[in-house]
Amino acid sequence: MDYEKYGDFFLDEAPDKNKDSRLGKSAVNFRKPACIKRGRKRLKNRIVICFGAGLILIALVLAVALCIQFFIPKGTEQESNPLLLAENQNSNSALNVEKNTDQALEQAKLYAVQYDYDKAINTIKTVSGYETDSRLQSLVAQWEKEKSKLTIFPCEEVTHVFVHSLIYEPERAFDGDYKENGYNLVMTTVSEFTKMMESMYKKGYVLVSMHDICTFDENGNRTDHDIMLPPGKKAFVLSQDDLNYYHCQDGDGIASKLVLNEEGKVKTEYVTAGGQTLVGDYDMVPIIDSFVEKHPDFSYRGRKGICALTGYNGILGYRTDRVYKTHQDLDLDQEQFFEENPSFDYDAELAACKKVADAMKANGWEFASHSWGHINHTEVPMERVISDNEKWQKYVKPLTGETDVMIYPNGGDVAGTEEYTEENEKYAYLESQGFRFFCPVDSTPYWQQKGGKYFRMSRRNLDGYRMYHDPELLEDLFDVSAVFDSNRPTPVPDMSFYS
Repeated sequence: MDYEKYGDFFLDEAPDKNKDSRLGKSAVNFRKPACIKRGRKRLKNRIVICFGAGLILIALVLAVALCIQFFIPKGTEQESNPLLLAENQNSNSALNVEKNTDQALEQAKLYAVQYDYDKAINTIKTVSGYETDSRLQSLVAQWEKEKSKLTIFPCEEVTHVFVHSLIYEPERAFDGDYKENGYNLVMTTVSEFTKMMESMYKKGYVLVSMHDICTFDENGNRTDHDIMLPPGKKAFVLSQDDLNYYHCQDGDGIASKLVLNEEGKVKTEYVTAGGQTLVGDYDMVPIIDSFVEKHPDFSYRGRKGICALTGYNGILGYRTDRVYKTHQDLDLDQEQFFEENPSFDYDAELAACKKVADAMKANGWEFASHSWGHINHTEVPMERVISDNEKWQKYVKPLTGETDVMIYPNGGDVAGTEEYTEENEKYAYLESQGFRFFCPVDSTPYWQQKGGKYFRMSRRNLDGYRMYHDPELLEDLFDVSAVFDSNRPTPVPDMSFYS
């Protein structure tokens, strides 16, 4: 073997050729190879490197674990742990049950305070755990007792009162111009109306709907109903004429439109003399809403009032009639409106109006036809009754929904005190159009007439004329001397003003 070839890679030195190699290992002087030393050194270095890498890897794992602990949402841990997830779900379920119970309890209490004890009791009995909740069972027992004390209020003694749009700033309405006398005769101020409602509430009056007295099926068949109230309570119907906010009222201290505020509540928009737009309780609808929130027992089962609408200037302060779309056959007020509102969007106006109308209906308000053009049904020919109603059905009903109530403008009924008959062509036509409730104007506390397919109910005007000329006719409702607005001009004109 040529040891020289490999040099000291294998042996420290080559064997002595002059010695007999057969003598054994001692015959040759074998020393530890240098390559083994270097191999062990390299192995040692590798072990050190691997050990260091291992420490680094461990440190990285710990760092990742810390990140998971502090930066990953708690829900991740809960989702990965069935026990934690089940515990969390049980906790949320308990909270939801408690929340739903509280909500049901509050709703049931409202039903009860508004005399709908059956609905209050049924609401509580559907609450989860009612069978073992002594608190809820005690409430049901209390309401059953209160329900047993209710009595039938005589429906023939339900009075019906009405106002027009309210005057918020009398000095702007009673400013000496050509409209002052009209406002003084037929309008009511916010101050007066608020005091009227406060007085009626203290006297035990409760808001009801004519539909609480009776209803009609699609064929006109009438069903009479009982109004159940505690002893001492008295039912009344409230309505408001011309809730349209006509152009001619601009700048006269009257609200300009109904709007939804940030909470979704119906309020009025009011423009001050300085041009500032305010949102608040400046007319009947929001005033009654706020009053009922404070005194929920003023409302029978959530009832509010009836809003009688014409259509020629739009409704609720929104310019929704056809002329605002076509820009044809405009009157001077409408021409001025477009001059002041060149970017008017008709479709957006319809959508905004319908949102308000829907919110009102959901909160206990009803709508009635006051004719499209504020016509006098007593005087106009049959053709005018038909054409006017067709406009109302086309341009107003899509926004308000169906109604079976006709509130006659100016109290102009289609008959006297005699019963309606099919021979009365005006009545026959209105009945064919779905109207079942008809309301003229009268000064008596209550006048009603029930026919085969209709119900007539007179209304009492709470305005300047009635307060000034016939205060004694309102004594069952309020003391005129405590209500009459000192800003109202006197003497108030009589009805010859309109002659």
